Amino acid sequence: MMKAQQPLVSVVDDDESVREALPDLIRIFGFDVRAFSSAAEFLGSEWVKKTDCLVLDVAMPEMSGPELQEELVKRGETIPIVFITAHKDENERIPLLRSGAVACLFKPFSDVALQEALDRAFS
Repeated sequence: MMKAQQPLVSVVDDDESVREALPDLIRIFGFDVRAFSSAAEFLGSEWVKKTDCLVLDVAMPEMSGPELQEELVKRGETIPIVFITAHKDENERIPLLRSGAVACLFKPFSDVALQEALDRAFS
């Protein structure tokens, strides 16, 4: 009997410590994980079409999280997005949620907050 494929969560964050810590936590929640250091790296990968949910940093050099979201929409990719940001700014958060993000978590966020956001993405 083949094991059912775990949903794939892709993490895109330019912060190495986040790319190291977050995948471990997401695996504990029962997901498969890939981590990318930039929007360009993610867009250039084979994982775009396989990604079931995106955990995406808002502020990154070159292409920001919201710019990546726009690019995915242009390409016809509808991937649920959980934004993460170090900037505790409600004025930044509200448009992200309006543009279709599942959640926008302020760093540092709790394991529970992330799990709830992922649960929403997959519900």
